[in-house]
Amino acid sequence: MMRFLPLLAACLLTNALADPVYKCTQDGKTSYSDRPCVHGKSVELPAPVGIRPEGAESVPTRDARTLLQLEKLRIAREKEQKREQERSDKADARQARAAATHRKQCARLNLRKRWAEEDVARLTGRAKMAAQRRSKRATEALAVECPA
Repeated sequence: MMRFLPLLAACLLTNALADPVYKCTQDGKTSYSDRPCVHGKSVELPAPVGIRPEGAESVPTRDARTLLQLEKLRIAREKEQKREQERSDKADARQARAAATHRKQCARLNLRKRWAEEDVARLTGRAKMAAQRRSKRATEALAVECPA
């Protein structure tokens, strides 16, 4: 029990130091009190370093909290930008695949048209009429699918 007595005294002293202290000057005499002077000049002394009144927040603590909030906002913004970039990349890849598929289809139709024209030039009689019909259809299909 006796060894806890100095600890208790230190705790009480710490709380006493956190209360405001007033310096009173009256009739040339200076005194210190926990209340402002009734008569004379009264000046509130600043709290000692390391002790601050309840509810008071130090500037470094506010600054640290603000910096932490700003860092969290920056990280969230970077994550959102990364997600947007990934979405954009996926959309670009999808468009590139669709364009490649379209070019392949156009090349296939162009090849069929060329083969049909070769058949028209090579065949005679009724077979030539059928080849002309196939050539015309291949040309129309190419015009519809690949207008350029």
